[in-house]
Amino acid sequence: MSLKTILNIDSVCDVLTAKGYKFFTNGDFNVNIVGVRSDTNVANSFDDNLVLFYKEGGSWNFHTFPITTDAGTYWLKNPLNNKGTAILIPNQYRSTWIIDLHQGKYEALCQRKGKVKVWRDNNKDNILDFEGAVIDTGYFGINIHRSNPYTESWAVEKWSAGCQVFKKVDDFNFFMDICKKSSEKYGNSFTYTLLDENDFYETKDLIL
Repeated sequence: MSLKTILNIDSVCDVLTAKGYKFFTNGDFNVNIVGVRSDTNVANSFDDNLVLFYKEGGSWNFHTFPITTDAGTYWLKNPLNNKGTAILIPNQYRSTWIIDLHQGKYEALCQRKGKVKVWRDNNKDNILDFEGAVIDTGYFGINIHRSNPYTESWAVEKWSAGCQVFKKVDDFNFFMDICKKSSEKYGNSFTYTLLDENDFYETKDLIL
C-alpha cells in the first residue's frame, strides 16, 4: 500500500493524537501542516508528502502534495556544514515558521522563530542516515519552499540541503495562498509537524 493512499483526515489526526501533538480544529483557515516521510532511506526523490488540512465554512479541507523532507544527493555529497548535511528529525515544532523570503528571493515558510533538531549525515553518499547520526539543534534555515519555479522537478539534487521542498510549483503556490489566508486571521506564525510513514502502521486504530 502506497504512502499517499493511507493519508486522510482520520489517519493523520489519529497519529497526531497518539503522539500527543496539537492540531487546530477551530476557525476557518487555521492550518495544520504535516510532513510524512516515506520509509525509504535512498535520497533524491520527491517521495514524501506534505499534508495541509484546515476548516472552511465549518468543513474540513484536506490536501496532500508530493515533497521531499530530505536533502538531495548533491548536498549529501557536498555538505554545507562540516558536521554533515541536515536531516530534520520527526517532531512537532510549534510556531517555528513564518512567511518570509527564502534566500531573499520569494515568499515561503521560513524557520525564523524557533530551533529544530536535525541529524547530521556526513558520510557523503546517497543514503539518508537516520540512525546513529550526530544530532544538532538550532536555527538551520529548514524552510518549506518550492523546487522548479515553472513546473515541477523530478530529482531533488540541489533543490534541498535539508529543507522541505515541493515537487510542483502549482502545489506550492496553492499552499502559500492558504498560508497567507491563515496569517491574516491568526498571525504570521506556523507550526510544522514531521511524521514517519511507519507511524501510520503503528497506530492501532488505523485499519489497513
